[in-house]
Amino acid sequence: MSTQSEAQLEKELIDQLVAADFKLVDIGNAEALKANLKTQLEKANGVTLTEREFESVLIKLEKGNIFDKSKRLKGKVDVTREDGTTDYLTLLFDDASKNHFQVTNQITIQGTYENRYDVTILVNGLPLIQIELKRRGIELAEAFNQIKRYDKHTYGAQGGLFNYVQLFVISNGVNTKYFSNNRELSFKQTFHWTDVENNKINSLPQFADSFLNQPHLTKMLSRYIVQNESGKFLMVLRPYQFYAVEAIVNQVKTNNNHGYIWHTTGSGKTLTSFKTAQILSTLEDVDRVVFVVDRKDLDYQTAKEFDAFLRGSVDSTGDTKSLLNQFLGSRPLPPKNMAKKALNTKDSCANGGEELPQVAEYAPIYSNKVNRINKLTITTIQKLNNLITKPRFKGQVEHLRQERVVFIFDECHRSQFGETHQNIVDFFEKAQLFGFTGTPIFADNATAKKVEGKGANASKSRKRTTKDLFGERLHSYVIVDAIKDDNVLPFAIEYYGKLKHKNDGMDVDVSSIDVAEFFSSPKRIKQVCEHIIGIHGHKTKRKFNAMLCVASVPDLITYYDTFKALKEEGKHKLNIGTIFSYGVNEEEEFEGEADAKGLTEANAQVLGNNKLHSRDKLDAYIEDYNQQFGTSYSTQDTDSFYNYYKDLSNRTKNGEVDILLVVNMFLTGFDAPGLNTIYVDKNLKYHGLVQAFSRTNRLNGTVKSHGNVMCYRNLKPQADEAFTLFSNKQPIEFIEVPDLNGLTEDFAKALEALKAIAPDVQSVDDLPDEDMQAGFIKQFRILMRLKNQLETFSDFDIETLGMSEQEFVDYASKYSDLARELKKGPGEKESILADIDFELELLQRDEVNVGYIRHLLMTMFEESCDEAKEKKRQVIANLLATEPTLHSKRSLIEDFIEKSMQGLVQGAEFDEYIEEQKQKELNQIAAEEKLDTDKFSEMITSIENGLNVDGLKSDDIAQLTTEKMTFRTRRTILPRITERLKAFTETFISGFH
Repeated sequence: MSTQSEAQLEKELIDQLVAADFKLVDIGNAEALKANLKTQLEKANGVTLTEREFESVLIKLEKGNIFDKSKRLKGKVDVTREDGTTDYLTLLFDDASKNHFQVTNQITIQGTYENRYDVTILVNGLPLIQIELKRRGIELAEAFNQIKRYDKHTYGAQGGLFNYVQLFVISNGVNTKYFSNNRELSFKQTFHWTDVENNKINSLPQFADSFLNQPHLTKMLSRYIVQNESGKFLMVLRPYQFYAVEAIVNQVKTNNNHGYIWHTTGSGKTLTSFKTAQILSTLEDVDRVVFVVDRKDLDYQTAKEFDAFLRGSVDSTGDTKSLLNQFLGSRPLPPKNMAKKALNTKDSCANGGEELPQVAEYAPIYSNKVNRINKLTITTIQKLNNLITKPRFKGQVEHLRQERVVFIFDECHRSQFGETHQNIVDFFEKAQLFGFTGTPIFADNATAKKVEGKGANASKSRKRTTKDLFGERLHSYVIVDAIKDDNVLPFAIEYYGKLKHKNDGMDVDVSSIDVAEFFSSPKRIKQVCEHIIGIHGHKTKRKFNAMLCVASVPDLITYYDTFKALKEEGKHKLNIGTIFSYGVNEEEEFEGEADAKGLTEANAQVLGNNKLHSRDKLDAYIEDYNQQFGTSYSTQDTDSFYNYYKDLSNRTKNGEVDILLVVNMFLTGFDAPGLNTIYVDKNLKYHGLVQAFSRTNRLNGTVKSHGNVMCYRNLKPQADEAFTLFSNKQPIEFIEVPDLNGLTEDFAKALEALKAIAPDVQSVDDLPDEDMQAGFIKQFRILMRLKNQLETFSDFDIETLGMSEQEFVDYASKYSDLARELKKGPGEKESILADIDFELELLQRDEVNVGYIRHLLMTMFEESCDEAKEKKRQVIANLLATEPTLHSKRSLIEDFIEKSMQGLVQGAEFDEYIEEQKQKELNQIAAEEKLDTDKFSEMITSIENGLNVDGLKSDDIAQLTTEKMTFRTRRTILPRITERLKAFTETFISGFH
């Protein structure tokens, strides 16, 4: 039976496109291409051009490189008619019905060599999509490499019209990918198209239906090709980015509802949000688009990245006054000649030739609707809150309350859980809010936040999810999707640390102890430092760098001083950089980060007996940095400190800092592809854990295969829980609040229990010992939590529950003072340091392999609740789809799960089931290929014992078969047996041993 040839694949694609209203045209060479271009431009623009006029158009079209031509494509080309008048030709309409689509094949262009292209899609006569096909069984990389050769040899030849190609498509029939016309791309930067649920559309006929239809191609060409101004190259949105932008734009066009996008960290949210903001700013009924970040450094960073996508596309605000000026319209105008050209863009009119890039640069910025002021602004949430709450600013923007303003919030899991969210909604009455986040807040990871309100709702503490604030999730692209698509790297997590009792030698792993004194002891920290020094070169491959995050500022100081002492002793040559917010008490669990520009010394900590403030220490560390890099930063003023922050960030990204030592700063919003390792000595969970770990998983060439996470605390339960939560596309987004009656009953019981311990406020002072005092603290916490929940009900009145508000406040004062007393340092408690030794021993390394799946299966079958079982089953399914080493085992494991659910096998029989299926497959191969069973079994045993199947020669395979082979049949039979043997090994041996 013959297989489909490349020519058949090409013919079937063309037939499919013709059936979809593409006109088939015969274009053999460059001259025919130009003649067809003249005809199509005339039809599309409703004009007739003389040969001389068309020649002048060709001269303008030939100018510039790929980047220039892409920008020209979105403008107009002027043509001076022979009667002296001027017309403007549109090259590409954003309305698909106005474009003329054609398909042709085998165009021959003569350049350095003669090349003939497979299938070309022309729009209004210009070749904008080039499709390169290979027959089934040939790797897609060959088609990619062929396009690279065409680009080098002929695309710029004979008028260079093929440099107008915006998109390439490569396919072998069963696999299909697309990519932008960017000479610097590698094969890794080619993308599969997917449906909205991130299911790949691989086969060429399905891809043609979904991607190569005229409306979609028009959108991709007119909206979703991005010209990167800083690098002068083209980018195209990936499918999940496309669907996210479309979802928000559709929401704005059709209703006033809010929404949020869940795209995992590292998946390119900046490009997605830029394209969203850019398109929204062109909508007539949108007055303003405001992109909001929660830190000043991200304000600067985002503006810089947006500017790279489209120069001059945004205003970024230096302070609240500059934000006010932008809202009021006080923005410097461009040069007069540029302003005039910009105004012409309302009718899409522009000069052709080399002046077009300047026109395109200003085109989206100045709009008559807002008096030529840029509709897109980037600012921080702090400055935005100042604008609408501070009397000196608020009064000047009162008249803007009725404007339709679209707010886009970056990392909305951090920034939007305080009073500012409500302030924005209260002030801008027609505001529409959209959030982007890599780690949303769900019911499972929500924490109580104080929310300022009015009247009965003043100062409430409550748990809220991302959905509570932004409404429906509009699109999801979770971490398992990103790893599966090779958009981020997987993690390799190692857990270190073991305690030994000195007397009996018994082992106690770190998970069984949670004593601050132990974790902060200089002896333990020195051991961790020495361990990091020992493994750093291996983990970073002496090519990447790392981050070390620790639990507190005092711990950071101990770490830095220890590293410095070890360096002075000649133990290492690593450059250690550090920064911390010296004026803010940092939380144990990472939640967010203080604004670097807003730091003060108000709460600066006093360190030990030396009476040094943390700020003094930080200044000493910055001076070390100054000596190392010839800089002159300090904490003496906020500008200098902020400039230190930016310089440290840049040097870390450039690899000049070997280890960046932090508490909370840089654990989110910091993308450094050259960072591949994070050392963790602090407690993390949920979104804080995923955000911190994700600093390591940015792509950076083929040498960086995964992100290393080295944990010096046992965070395995928290890591498993976090990745389970953020791999689940159906998380619980509602927090169930008990009804008023139930809460009232619970409050009455809690109050009764409190009064049993301390009948009145003064009796708290008479509690006889620490156990009774701790009991009071615990019981009052319960009462506070219940009161916080009850306060969300408008008809709640504490007086009806047997306690006055004054009595509650008095108890609260006693609670606060007593809790502070009991928290006093461990010096007053019995020290454990004399009784234990700490040993840095690898406790566990988590890689996603069969062993890890086996562990998850066991925990799944141990669940008594069907809902919990199904949740873990989904996690396993996601991992099977994500991890490349498990792809061959996917159907095997899924079949086992299905049979287990049906009761056909027991959950504990996984290994026996695999062995049974392995034997069946072995017997089937032996029978179908006529192999000697004993010899085949011996070879399988050898492979299990370490024989490399890739090293087997033809004669090794030939001795297995009992079939007599001719020279001709040998060339067919032996490769087939080899491939089946490799597949068997991949499925049943690799990863099991």
